[in-house]
Amino acid sequence: MRKLILILITLSIIISPTVFSHSYAEGEFETTEQVQNELYKAKILEVEYLEPDEENPIFTESMMVKLEMLNSEYKGEQFEVLHHLTGNYGYDIEVDPGDKVLVNLQELEDGTVEVYISEYLRDTYIYVIAAIFIGLILIIGRIKGLKTLITLGLTIVLIIKGLLPGLLAGYSPILLTIAIAFLITLITTLTVGGLNRKSYAAIIGVLGGVFVAGLISYIIGSQVKLTGLSSEEAVMLMYIPQGVQFDFRGLLFSGIIMGSLGAVMDVGMSISSSMEEIRNANPDIPIKDLLMSGMNIGKDIMGTMANTLILAYTGSSIPLLLVFTAYGEDFTKIINLDIIATEIIRSLAGSIGLVLCIPLTALATVVLLEKSKEVKQNTENTNKI
Repeated sequence: MRKLILILITLSIIISPTVFSHSYAEGEFETTEQVQNELYKAKILEVEYLEPDEENPIFTESMMVKLEMLNSEYKGEQFEVLHHLTGNYGYDIEVDPGDKVLVNLQELEDGTVEVYISEYLRDTYIYVIAAIFIGLILIIGRIKGLKTLITLGLTIVLIIKGLLPGLLAGYSPILLTIAIAFLITLITTLTVGGLNRKSYAAIIGVLGGVFVAGLISYIIGSQVKLTGLSSEEAVMLMYIPQGVQFDFRGLLFSGIIMGSLGAVMDVGMSISSSMEEIRNANPDIPIKDLLMSGMNIGKDIMGTMANTLILAYTGSSIPLLLVFTAYGEDFTKIINLDIIATEIIRSLAGSIGLVLCIPLTALATVVLLEKSKEVKQNTENTNKI
C-alpha cells in the first residue's frame, strides 16, 4: 500500500505538468516568444551627467552611461548608452559606476547595436539569501530539513509547471487549483510526516479547511460582486498576447485557496503530530480527553496563525490604506471598495478555513488512532491464540 501511494505521488508530479501545459506543445503560445526581449547582464563603468534636454521636458535628468557586457555574444565589449530619468522614483533606474544592470540589445539593419538599460541586476543577492535559507534548514532540520526542501521544490514545480500553464491554457481556475492544492498537501504531508495515520488525519483536516475557505470566498464573493480585477496585474492579464479569456473571479478564489494552504497545513500537521505523541505517551488516554487535547492545542495555534493570515494580507495593502488615511476617506466608502473588500474576504475566508481545520484534524486523528489501536489489539489477540 505504501509503495502504491509513493508511485501515485510520483506519477502525479510527472504527469500534471504535461497535462496542464499541453498547449505549449501545440504552439498556442508562440506569440510569447515574439513579444519577449532577451535581457543581458552588464556592468556600469562610467556615468556622465548631461545638460537637461529642453526639447523633452519629461526627462528630469539625462546621462551618458558607459557599460561593459558581461554575457551574450558581445561579452567584454563596451557600449555608450544615453539614459534618462523622469523623476518617478518607482520607475527610474539610477545607476552609478560599479552597478550591475540588465540591458536590452537591438541589432539594427545597418549593423549597429542599440543598448537600453532595463532593470537592476538583483539575482545575485537573491541567490545569496536563498543559500542562507537552505543552509539553515539543513543545519537545524537535518533529515527533516532535507524533506522540507524536497517538498518546497516539488511545490514550486507544481505551481510553475502545472498551475500557471494550466491557467494560461484556459482551465477552470478553481478546479485546477483544487487539484494542485490536493497534490501539494499530499506530497508535503506524506513526505514530512511519513506514510502513517497521523499524516492521513492531517490531510483530511487540511483539505477540509482549505476547501471550505474556497467555498465561503466563492459564495460571499459572488454575493458582494467582487470583480477579481482589484490589482494592476489582474488588469494586465486582459491584454496578454495569448488572448486568454480569464475567469477573473475564479482567479481570485484560486489565490485565496493557495494563499491559505500553507498556514492550514501547518495547523493540521501540528495538531495530528501532537495528538499522536500524547497517545504514544499515554496509550490508555480516553478518547474524549485525547480529542480535547487536540482541540486545546489547535486553539493555541489558532491565536497566532489567524493573525499571520490577517497580517500577511493587510501588509500587502499598507500603501493603499495609508493613502485612504491621509485623505481622510470615509470608512463606509473604504470598506466597500472592490480592492479592500477583496482583501478582507481573502483574509477572513483563509482564517475560517484555518479555524475549521482544527476540529476536522482533531476528529480525524482520534478516529484513525483508535482504529489503529483496535487493529493492534486484534493482532495481539490473534498471535496469543
